[in-house]
Amino acid sequence: MGLPAGDAELVQIMDATLADAARRAGPWLVCRPGCTQCCYGAFAISPLDALRLRTGMDTLRATQPGLAADLERRAVEWIAAHGPAFPGDLESGVLGETDAERERFEEFANDAACPALDAATGLCDVYAWRPMTCRVFGPPVRMGDGDALGHCELCFEGASEEQVAACEMPLPHEVEARLLDEIPAGGETLVAFALLR
Repeated sequence: MGLPAGDAELVQIMDATLADAARRAGPWLVCRPGCTQCCYGAFAISPLDALRLRTGMDTLRATQPGLAADLERRAVEWIAAHGPAFPGDLESGVLGETDAERERFEEFANDAACPALDAATGLCDVYAWRPMTCRVFGPPVRMGDGDALGHCELCFEGASEEQVAACEMPLPHEVEARLLDEIPAGGETLVAFALLR
């Protein structure tokens, strides 16, 4: 299954929204290539994110097979190291949905580097195909039910609540939801599993 045609639009919207938020934030937003604060700790990705990563891996297998093989090796090592505590189906890579599994996920692999992170350069090897979570980390975004703004703890040092709010990055949830409806149903997973399947 290929990516829905609208995924390119979603990525374009996200890139434009991030650029606008970064412009408004100016020096408050300290995110730069090589900063890896957001590259540690397991986080859930949607089936759309997983499909985008798989598409990227197919591209890398065709154009940069050595890099693709290295990413696959890192993903296998990541799963071997953290898989025994994975709160979900280790075979499919789908996260569990029970309250107990969700609670276990809160403490799962919190210090582990993402297998897509190149430790030597501090850069993401699948940056063009990265998940939505990676695309929004840094600027202020609405969390949970939408009442609270969250941002990278390294950013907005000394900024007031008003200054933070003025840099909010709105998210196109409706576009992403429509695209998720266009692909086969699947549960949330992790980057490591998406790099392999």
